[in-house]
Amino acid sequence: MDSNDENEQSPEDQFQDLIRQLFGGEGGSVDPEQLAQLRGMGIDPAMMQTVMQHLQGAFAAGGETGISWDLAQRQALHIANQDGLGVTDGQRTDLDQAFSLASLWLSEATTISDLASVPRTMTRGGWVEATLPVWQELAEPVATSIADALTAALSEQAPEDMQGLVQGAGRLMRTVGGSLFASQLGQVVGNLSKEVVSGGDVGIPLMPDGEAVILPQNFADFGRDLAIPHDQLALYIATRELAHARLFRHARWLRLHVLSQITDFARGIHVDTEALEELASRFDPSQPDELRSALESGALLPTRSAAQDAALVRLENLLATIEGWVDVVTAAATSRLPSADRVAEVVRRRRAVGGPAEQALSSLVGLELRPRRMREAAAMWQAVTDAVGVAGRDALWDYPDLMPTAEDIDDPAALVARLEARARGEEPAPDEMDDALARLLAGEDTPPEPEDPRPV
Repeated sequence: MDSNDENEQSPEDQFQDLIRQLFGGEGGSVDPEQLAQLRGMGIDPAMMQTVMQHLQGAFAAGGETGISWDLAQRQALHIANQDGLGVTDGQRTDLDQAFSLASLWLSEATTISDLASVPRTMTRGGWVEATLPVWQELAEPVATSIADALTAALSEQAPEDMQGLVQGAGRLMRTVGGSLFASQLGQVVGNLSKEVVSGGDVGIPLMPDGEAVILPQNFADFGRDLAIPHDQLALYIATRELAHARLFRHARWLRLHVLSQITDFARGIHVDTEALEELASRFDPSQPDELRSALESGALLPTRSAAQDAALVRLENLLATIEGWVDVVTAAATSRLPSADRVAEVVRRRRAVGGPAEQALSSLVGLELRPRRMREAAAMWQAVTDAVGVAGRDALWDYPDLMPTAEDIDDPAALVARLEARARGEEPAPDEMDDALARLLAGEDTPPEPEDPRPV
């Protein structure tokens, strides 16, 4: 093809040539002159070269999902490491001392044992690398749904003479959708790394069980305008982080319980195919930001179903139960701190509102990690503590079936009455199931005899 022919090509034809070249060989390379012509499409040639190289690698790798989580990690680390700030010796020393004293105070406020590993400080980039596997697990169901829907929508909207190309490039189309989602997830996690103060700050078990961390860069930003002494703020945050880490190390089933509820919610998400088809019908390669904006805004995620609403309520109750316990234990452990109540209120409000990155995560995967009932749950845990003591309270985390329920948050008095009766060695009051079982064992409620199948 000569230069005159190339100049007469429309932007769409040029883009199609790039796709054909990607599959057609030529060593998997893209002609730099052809890339330069993309300026007429409003696309940065250097950016397109990078994208094409990534897509070539992803296609050659033959991944099952077509989602490049490496891209998400690179994007997140690029944002997290922009400031290039490490942890200074002074920051590490101050926070190590806070962790040591917080551990002693916490041992007076809970019977749940200390951590096996030493708490530590962590950079933003280190937080990204440590937590991204969990973010990937939580986001993968939504990413797969978007990639599948994008493939189907583009196939349906493509002209008849392009169907062969689209069908042959099906895996590439999945990679495009998956890569866009992974890039957006990387941006969200990268920006979140600039907001979180500690490992348990988001409320879900992002760190491995038994690991407690504080991010000094973000801790400094968090306390800058609070007019609270630095050492008191460090002690409170260290105590709260240790309480969260201790709980998940003690109740080893709890981590899986939380993540399973989140992934169950995420698997119920299906992309709004009408919105995606409408977007695909006007999709212009020279305007790649439109699809990216749709992902960022959550426009492709439909209204939650009734089942998802119920799943979200269960998750919110679970997160509130966890954070309510952490709140009560932290308050008891930091009662010596003059500013403890002020810091606690700042933390509660911060968790209730969430930062911009957490709101972006909600748009991306349709999930708000807000413990909306944390105050009610904390009141329940305080009532339990007052009634049966620290040991009786903490024993409720020994097994999953002992953990308080949403009904217990609604009616702490009933839970307290059961625990007090158990502490006195009394049998708990029978419920309907107990009554039915008693009648059955007494022969008062005999099940009907099965019919004789033999003919009369």
